Amino acid sequence: MAKKTAESNNGSAITQAAEARVRQLEREQKQLRKQLREALRAGQAARIDTGFALELERRRSQELEEAYYDTVLRLTQASVYKDRETGAHIQRVSHYTKILARKLGWSREDQELIFRAAPMHDVGKIAIPDDLIRKRGSLDGEDREIMQSHTLIGASLLEGSNSRLLDMAREIALTHHEHWDGTGYPHHLVGEQIPISGRIVMLSDHYDALRSRRSYKRGFDHASTCRVILEGDGRTLPSHFDPHLLEIFAVAHVEFEAVFEQYKDQSSN
Repeated sequence: MAKKTAESNNGSAITQAAEARVRQLEREQKQLRKQLREALRAGQAARIDTGFALELERRRSQELEEAYYDTVLRLTQASVYKDRETGAHIQRVSHYTKILARKLGWSREDQELIFRAAPMHDVGKIAIPDDLIRKRGSLDGEDREIMQSHTLIGASLLEGSNSRLLDMAREIALTHHEHWDGTGYPHHLVGEQIPISGRIVMLSDHYDALRSRRSYKRGFDHASTCRVILEGDGRTLPSHFDPHLLEIFAVAHVEFEAVFEQYKDQSSN
């Protein structure tokens, strides 16, 4: 019990420190923009090095974005305290998402964005009771409802930011359990109502969940996992996934296997 309390307090302290740094940088950036606007209104634009001022603001924005990313990493670390199986899992999911984004023709910048945002998909589990996360066997009834609430909790934790990174992370946290055919949760979205980032992480997360050992199941090998995703097994259906992403996966699955083998941990088969 003492160990769990210490881990929880550590995760909370990490998160609070990161969020305080972000707030400080946001205040500094707002002050800089205010000074620039005041200078322009006062007709002093000719007296200041506009190029330098804009470069300073660009650097400050970059620093703020890095602080946001630091917040993401620290929140991710806090979520790992809750579920010991998620360490390598979140790393692998990031790599899968980057593969799919590249195959979709995304820019390198956007590939990196989803790579950095994807680890936050289960951050809402921070608020789920430990005994429920580690419970053996499948969940039903109230337990399932509580577990499914991690999507809403995660989105709530990540909302209210001007950062593209945390905005995508929030989008992913909320929608990575939605299904293309509307049978997912929490809002039963259908087709393109689901953001593409959520669709990408949903497929990536599902592949890794099937491959990984859990307290109530053994991990599947790569061939069996591909068969479940592409053909279905009754519980998982091809209709759950974006059809275009399935087409990509049918060709790129070998890259998924390489990632899994490279970052394999004790949760694997």
